[in-house]
Amino acid sequence: MKAFIFPGQGCQKEGMGKELFERYPDSRVFFERADACFGRSITNVMFHGFELELMETQNTQPAVFIYEVAAAMTQKSVRPDVVAGHSLGEFAALVVSGCLSFEDGLNLVLHRAIYGQEACDKTPTAMGAVIGLSDEYIERRIREIWDETGEPVYFANYNGPGQVVITGSKMGIRTALKRFKEEGAKKAVLLGIGGSFHSPYMAEAREKLGAIIEKTTFIEPCCPVYQCVDGKPHTNPDELKANLIDHITHPVLWTSMVRNMHSDGVDTYYEVGTDDTLQKIVARMCPESQVGSIWDLEDYKNLKYNTL
Repeated sequence: MKAFIFPGQGCQKEGMGKELFERYPDSRVFFERADACFGRSITNVMFHGFELELMETQNTQPAVFIYEVAAAMTQKSVRPDVVAGHSLGEFAALVVSGCLSFEDGLNLVLHRAIYGQEACDKTPTAMGAVIGLSDEYIERRIREIWDETGEPVYFANYNGPGQVVITGSKMGIRTALKRFKEEGAKKAVLLGIGGSFHSPYMAEAREKLGAIIEKTTFIEPCCPVYQCVDGKPHTNPDELKANLIDHITHPVLWTSMVRNMHSDGVDTYYEVGTDDTLQKIVARMCPESQVGSIWDLEDYKNLKYNTL
């Protein structure tokens, strides 16, 4: 069984999508439809914008979504048996599975970015990565640090055994990262992501985005979608919708998603993104599986420029 896996915010790069647009004419419809939905040229930001411009949340999240959907939908050599998206990547997974239309998915991503940024602007929060300590140890210690300092700290992402992201108040995250370094973490660093995604800090964003999700049409996907909130495969549109509403305030259970895909028979994983972040995690967890990039597929190996 084959899985397409979609990374989230953080995989953006200057020029993302430009080569795909120039080399693969079938991809252009997605970039053109995105610009029409935006009312401005988001593709110009993707193809020609500087890093700081692309790092702005209202540009980053749509750019990642557009790129991932275009890359997945315009290749023809492989269709996934299952799909899974990490955080923001879940929106691309839902579109590629056929559960959401491209325009509806983009609309949700646009509002997710807006409401998420509003939440970020209201409260000084931060996110940090911790590598080399067990999940159970970190869970216990963040509760203790919160009790000791009065500064909230939450789990945001379970990215793989011994690899997590925490989030909370800026002081809480700085304190926790300092403690984890002292306590033997291989790495404990502040991430360049403003805000406190996948935590209760996003409660207002959840309410606003949830109202839009409720009005959005979800249909039965052509393949199971493994979702972030429970790590399990879903095909029921009502379940998919309910889980997506909870998505922005709930930790990303990527570790469980990979374990469940593996136990369900997935043995080949193609990352639909600009780098190999998810590939590395899956390769460590499932060393016997075939893990690679969508760019390894025949459709993309020998593309020639075919500009208009």
